[in-house]
Amino acid sequence: MSTRREAREWAFQILFQLDMNPTEEKDSADVFKDFWEGQLRLRTGENADRLPPPPIREFTEQLVTGVMHNRDAIDERITACLKNWDIKRIGRVERNVLRLGVFEIAFAEKKPPLAVVINEAIDISKFFGTRESGRFINGILDAVARKHRAEAEAETPREWSPGS
Repeated sequence: MSTRREAREWAFQILFQLDMNPTEEKDSADVFKDFWEGQLRLRTGENADRLPPPPIREFTEQLVTGVMHNRDAIDERITACLKNWDIKRIGRVERNVLRLGVFEIAFAEKKPPLAVVINEAIDISKFFGTRESGRFINGILDAVARKHRAEAEAETPREWSPGS
């Protein structure tokens, strides 16, 4: 059974691959085609000929496309929460988990609950990175979420009432 969690893990893996090969120019359709074909080659046994269902693949591709289209703005949000640290010095695992989380917090059309985004990011970073990665991810995404919430509240017009 495929889940949105699996889609986030696959999206992370694609983003990681793109981060490892930044000079390789590929059309996103080719990137996704190569990735899914690679998944088929890696699978063995009972599920060898099956890919995740289309909705999960679509969600994976939406996440990757969204991160790539908003990458500069995402990196700016991450950088704004770093103290005396440059985003290029963050490990690739953590950097791409953060990008994925910040995209879902600030740019995704359908925003999942913040707790879901942060918990999923922590778990993915622990699985692909180290146990210590989770604390770092939690701190940065929590700061991004607080800033995003404050910005959203500042943009929302307040209703006037006689007592205010």
